[in-house]
Amino acid sequence: MIVGTLFIILICLLIGSIIYGRRLVRTEVTDAVFGNPTRALGGWHWIVAGVSSILIIWLYFSWDAGRAFFPKSANELCQVAKLNRTANPIRSAFPLEDRLLRSTLLLERDYGQMDALESKLANTNFNETDRAELQSVISEMRATLAAQADPKLMDPGTAGRLDEIATRINDLAKNIADDNYPSTPDPDREKALAQPAWGETSTEIPPMPMTDLGYKFSKAAEVMDGISKDFSKIRNNGENITAKLEALQARYKGFKIDESDGEEITAQRKELLKQVEKIYRRIDDGKIFPSAMTQKVEDALINLDDVKKSEQGMLRYIDIFALPGGDILAGNRACSEQGSGRWLPKPSDTLQTFVKMAHPDEGYKGIPLLWYKMKPVGEVFEILIPDWIANLVPGEYPRHDDAGNVLTNFKNKVYNFATGNYESMMIPVPIGHIWDSMMRVLAGLFFGIILGVPLGLYMGLSRFAKGFFDPLIELYRPIPPLAWAPLILTIFGIQDDGKIFLLFMVAFAIMVISARTGATGTQLSKIHAAHSLGASKFQIIRKVILPNSLPEILTGIRIAIGVCWGTLVAAEMLAGTTGIGFVENVARKQSDYEIIWMTILLLGLLGLLFDLIMRFIIHRTIPWRGKG
Repeated sequence: MIVGTLFIILICLLIGSIIYGRRLVRTEVTDAVFGNPTRALGGWHWIVAGVSSILIIWLYFSWDAGRAFFPKSANELCQVAKLNRTANPIRSAFPLEDRLLRSTLLLERDYGQMDALESKLANTNFNETDRAELQSVISEMRATLAAQADPKLMDPGTAGRLDEIATRINDLAKNIADDNYPSTPDPDREKALAQPAWGETSTEIPPMPMTDLGYKFSKAAEVMDGISKDFSKIRNNGENITAKLEALQARYKGFKIDESDGEEITAQRKELLKQVEKIYRRIDDGKIFPSAMTQKVEDALINLDDVKKSEQGMLRYIDIFALPGGDILAGNRACSEQGSGRWLPKPSDTLQTFVKMAHPDEGYKGIPLLWYKMKPVGEVFEILIPDWIANLVPGEYPRHDDAGNVLTNFKNKVYNFATGNYESMMIPVPIGHIWDSMMRVLAGLFFGIILGVPLGLYMGLSRFAKGFFDPLIELYRPIPPLAWAPLILTIFGIQDDGKIFLLFMVAFAIMVISARTGATGTQLSKIHAAHSLGASKFQIIRKVILPNSLPEILTGIRIAIGVCWGTLVAAEMLAGTTGIGFVENVARKQSDYEIIWMTILLLGLLGLLFDLIMRFIIHRTIPWRGKG
């Protein structure tokens, strides 16, 4: 009900936003000419339209909207799928989905293989007598194969069995069209109604029929299963054809291979004879029937399809329009969604998965997505104090005495302070997969900015720096980050050091190029003006070059954030025990599409959050951009 209401609201928002936007275009008065960036400001209604369109498409093609408005349709389509599955053994023999009869396909295949066999026989080292004998065997096989397609040679009993199959299929179609079929009520209806609803368990669709229409198709599927089994037992092996097969078998079985011409020639002859036997066994299957003798069965199947479509009624249109991009298929014990309904998880299910994983006591693999943990202050800040400070204190570290007491001194107290091993107040510290990924991105980005921007400015101002560092930067910059990942992770291990260094390499190259481009793009008139006013080199860099480079630098940061996110996920998938990439990698191995899509959405939302922050920073720091 919630999803259905949301779907209607989103459609109303989309239509309302478009109408409002069209009206605004006609009524809005602005002095901004075409090309003025101010014309692109505002437009919140188009944001609403874009977001609504994405959510509508997701709800529609994931079948979440269909499930909301037609919750029992999947169960009914499951029963229709059961009927289709049980009819498939017969349908596959006729050109209902394929272009040709299966008998025609088998004839084409076997004739083609016999043609190839004759060509091979002509190039094999047989004497003329043996070659003539084998050629005669192949010709006999061709004649036997053709005999199976001859209605005159078909056993009357086989023709009667085919007619019986057609009659049974037509009777089943009449029963399906009967409103009172089946005549007895469903004895398992209460058990069926007690099944979990569509999507409530790992079994996507409840398999037992829950409605009268579903029960009708379920019973029809049971009957069709028996018809298909009987059809699969029919063989075109009447007396005339059997006699030909027995004579053919006696001929090729009695053929003796001359082994006096060496192992290689003997092996060729045995291989050819093996292929003759292979084709014989296919002919002996008796699955080729005269096309005219199977027409009644084909007509009965077409009639069954027409009745099945008619009896589905609105269900057929629900399947076409409300559940697009796939079908519901039935297995031996369960039914499943196929197509977009399978690989595109439903928003409601994805949200439930997110809520479950976001719970601090649940999390994923024992770690929450984003929560906090109370830790001592000393443990939190010990990373800022190097342990070697204690080594500078005069004296030795204490040792235990003869009574086993652990002594302490000032040197040991300094060491404990540097390692955070002392009593201190507890403070909340963020933890979780999202937090770990964010910290890795921020750390790599921070070092990339701190080292990349000064070097980029230096390269833009110094002939030496440009010539010396440019080949080094351009040598590794075009290399995809994932090409470095195995090497870096091997050197640094699966800890955060390797991931942060990899992200630093990505951000560093981008920031160097951005800062260098900004520095070299400074207008010479501004630099000459600063010189004329007596500015020093440092003042020119701080007051002229750096402000002029800020648009390029901030744009580089926006680009680096996106690239770092993509690289981080790949690094966490390769090696890691926490992080969004780790979550997606485990979900990928388990084919858990809901979690995979949830991680994709999380990455998109986090990337959007970072980008919005950068937009705010750009707006506040360089409001004059594009107006000078």
